[in-house]
Parts: sequence; C-alpha cells; structure tokens
Amino acid sequence: MTPFREHRWFVAAAGITLAFSAVSLVAHPSLALTAFADIAGLLLMLAAMAITLSNAWRRPGQERSFWALMALGFSCWVTNQAAWTVWETVLHRPVPDPFVFDIVLFFHAVPMFAAVGWRPDLQNKEGKVLLSLLNFLMLLGWWIFLYAFIVFPQQYVNFNVDKYNLYYDRLYGSEHLFLLAILAIAAFTSSGHWRRLYSHYLGAFCVYAVNSQLLDRAAADGSYYSGSPYDIPLIATVAWCAAASLSAGDWVLTPTKFNLHPGWKKVVPRMAMLAILSLPVLGLWAVLYDRSPIPSRMFRLYTVLITMLIMAGFVFLRQYFQDQTLIALLRESRRAYDSQKQLQSQLVQKEKLASLGNLVAGAAQEINHPLNAIMSYSEELWTQERLGDQQNTLLRKIVNQARRTSDLVANLLSFAQQAPGEKTSVDVGVLLTRASHMLESRRAPGKIQVRLSIGKDFPRASANANQLFQVFVEIIENAMDAVEEAGGGSLDITAATQSSDLILKFSDTGPGIREPHRVFDPFYTTKPVGKGTGLGLSAVYGVIQDHGGQITCRNKPEGGAEFTIRLPLSSQPIAQGAGAS
Repeated sequence: MTPFREHRWFVAAAGITLAFSAVSLVAHPSLALTAFADIAGLLLMLAAMAITLSNAWRRPGQERSFWALMALGFSCWVTNQAAWTVWETVLHRPVPDPFVFDIVLFFHAVPMFAAVGWRPDLQNKEGKVLLSLLNFLMLLGWWIFLYAFIVFPQQYVNFNVDKYNLYYDRLYGSEHLFLLAILAIAAFTSSGHWRRLYSHYLGAFCVYAVNSQLLDRAAADGSYYSGSPYDIPLIATVAWCAAASLSAGDWVLTPTKFNLHPGWKKVVPRMAMLAILSLPVLGLWAVLYDRSPIPSRMFRLYTVLITMLIMAGFVFLRQYFQDQTLIALLRESRRAYDSQKQLQSQLVQKEKLASLGNLVAGAAQEINHPLNAIMSYSEELWTQERLGDQQNTLLRKIVNQARRTSDLVANLLSFAQQAPGEKTSVDVGVLLTRASHMLESRRAPGKIQVRLSIGKDFPRASANANQLFQVFVEIIENAMDAVEEAGGGSLDITAATQSSDLILKFSDTGPGIREPHRVFDPFYTTKPVGKGTGLGLSAVYGVIQDHGGQITCRNKPEGGAEFTIRLPLSSQPIAQGAGAS
C-alpha cells in the first residue's frame, strides 16, 4: 500500500480543516457563516458517529464494544451540535446560557472513558461483559454525581450564570484531562495498530481539550461567535477522529496477551475506591464548609446520600458477579483436577497391566512346561495297578492340584494377551441378555433376582463380541456372588445412551466393595483362597480400555456396589458380526 493510500483519510481530514479555516479566517460574522459553521460541524460529527457505528457492526468480537461506546459518545456530541444548529440556524436565536443541552455535551466523554478502559486490545475479556457493564454504570453514575453536586445547583436550584460557567468549564476540563490520561495509558501499554489508533485519538482530544478552555474564555468575554477561529480546532478534532476510525477498518486490530505490569491492574479498583470514599467527604464538606444558600446545600446533601445508595448497590452487584465468577472457576478447576486425577489413574493402571502382562506371560510359559510334565507323569503313574488306596488318593490330589494350577496358568495367559481383537458391529443388548440368562440359570431360583432394562432402539457398538461377552459374564458373576453372600437380593442391569456414549450400569444389593479404588488391581480379590485369582476384573479393565471406553466402580449410599461401563458409539459403518443378534 502506497503512503498516500495508507494516509488518504488523514489527508482528507487535513483538507477539510484547511477549507474550514480559510472560510473562518476570511468571512465576517454573519448568519451565513454561522449556518456554515454549525452545519459543517454537525455533518462531521454525524460522519464520525456513522463510521464508529459501522465499525461496531462489522468488526469482530470484543472490538465491537469499543466502537459501540465510541459511537454513543459521538451521538451525545451530535445531539448537542444539532440543538445548537437548530437554535442558531433555524430559529435565528442566540443560544441561551446556560443551555439545557450542555448536560448532553458534558456526558459525551463518559462512554469514551468506558470504551478505552474496556481495553479491547487485550485478550482474555471473555466472561467479563457484566462486570464491564457495571464499571460503565459506576463511571457514569460518578460523573452524574459530580455534575449534580458541582454544577446543577447553580443551573437550576439557585440560578447564577457566572458561577455556572465557572464550575461547568472547570469540571468539563477535568473530564477531558481524565480522558487524555486514559488514552495516554492505553497508547503507552498497547502495541501495533491499537497503539496507532489510541495515539490518534489522544492527539485529537489534546487539541480539543486545549481549545475548549480557550473557547470558554472567549465566550466569557464575548469574543466568540459561531464560525470564528475558535471553531477550527473543533473541526480538526472531529475530522481527525473520523479519519482514525475510518482508517481502522483497514488496520489489523489484533488483541494481544495481557502483559501489563501488575500495578496497572490496581488502577481501576483504586479509582473506584477513591470515588466511593470521596462521597462522605464531600457530604461533610457540604455540611461544615459549604457557604452556598440553604437550598443548594440541601440539594448537595441529598445528592450525596442518593449516590451513596446507588454506588453501594453497584458495589454489591459487582461483588456478587465476581463471587459467581470465582465459584465457576473453582468448579471448573475441581472438574479439571478430577479429570486429571482420573486420567492419571487410568494411565497408571494401564502401564501396570501392560508391565504385569509381560511378566505374567513369560512366567506362565515357563511354568506350563514342568506343569505339563507333572500332569503327564501323574496320569501315567495313575494307570498302573500296583498302587495302593492311599497312594491313589495322594496321586488324585496331585492331579487335581496340577489341573487347578493349569487353570490358573491359563487365566494368567488370558490376562497377559492384551492384543486387540477384531471389532464388528455388536448388539450389546443381546450380549447382556445372554450373559445374564446363562449365569442366572446356574443359581438357585428365587434367591437372586436379575432385572434387565435396555433402552428402546438401543444402538449397536463397535466391539469384539467374545471379549465383551466375557466382560459381562465376569461383572455379573461377581455381582451375583456378592448378592448371594448377603443372603439374596437383586441385580439391576441398565443400558442407555448419553450423548455419543453407551452407558451400562450393573447395580447390586450386596455388601459393597471394601476398597473400590483397588478393585481393578491385578491379584486383588476379597474371595476366599482357591475361589478367585484377582485377575478377572483386571482383564475386564484392559478389554474396556482396548475398546476406547471407561469402567468405574463405586459403593452406593444405600448399600451395594455399582459398576458403570461407558463405551463410545462408532461413527463409521461396521460389518455386522457375532453376538449381533
């Protein structure tokens, strides 16, 4: 982009200012000059308001709040200028002093305070809209209070033009000094095109702040008229702001990371604290030192009391929203901590199972060879007729223990085989029904009641049917053992969908689990010696992990244990396999 094209709007603003200056310096005071100055100022302010509104509509994200507040500030300026134009150009009457629209002019800077204080150039503004709105309302309330406390008594309570002009000009000047300070801080602490934008606004309002004081003095001594050289800086300010706002449409206004010095974070809270603490001080001043007429003093006291109530309400709301934000952050931190802890436990368990699986596989293979030899020689010895009854009894015990050891080795090998099986489209409901019916038929009727509840149109899952069937058999058999140990009861099996997962719950009325957090650890069992190896649920855990799911266990408050399996739904079409129907 060429330098002229990049700065074309500023060149146009300079041209407009020069053209207005030529007319102002050459023409003599007249109705035509008054109309020209008023209408030119109004059109420029309307253009600035339209540009900021357009930016608020087109610009992304948190930048919109900045432009919307700037548009609100320019709209107040437009309102005052329009009233001034109607009075002088349409009605051909001098603008009264005091002018009712001076109040609108005074408050045009307040939205601009909020726009710059919102700092759209900084990231991490999400979730702070309500607090920013409260900040704006507190800021607006503070300046309304200052106007009501300082200027309003001279304007409407005890009319005094000289004091009104004096107090209004001083407060208006203080307001613009405050705006310049905020813009200077923003320009100093920002970067990139945001710094350029803040710097342009800072330069424009510096011109306006100086000129407003000169214009007030000229109005006081009667040398000011519409279209006079005192209006040139006003035109320059508005044209400069319009050019900066228009150029911002071509700039990359990217928010940057919040890297301000920690001291800057305390500026706004401390200013708010000083503003609130100043209210009782001003109230005491009105009671002890104010020498104004009694109506003005009473008005100021009532103003202080009402403002204190309003500010107290804002402070309460601000604290309430901050507390809610803090509570939400604490909840989110707790959820993140729980998720991290659960993930860590899963990783530890997975690594533990993988390491143990390798160890068990090697050990089982080594045990299997001498074990097969023991069983072979024992059976060969058993076939001989020379053995006595006592020898046969001992040999039978050796064979039984060897078979039991063989079964244990087979379980160890099964546990160690963590290779993922082939997955097909499986009807989980059918597998649950088969497993529950098969195990229920092996128990004494009437002692254990199994209730199966499967949701309507329960979807299929991508799984290995044999592995998933063994998982259900292991969990249901453990639950039935627990219920039987308690003297009878029930087992509730439910299958439902939640979001993109299948949720399977196995809830029994047994005595519960002594240590739920250890239930998936290898070799952990509460069954008597010889009845369980403690590897069943560890193998279940490995199968569910291989299927991309999760399994958890807990003791219910009302008694009994509950196992929950979460399996993901498959998003890809899968071939229908065993166990599907």
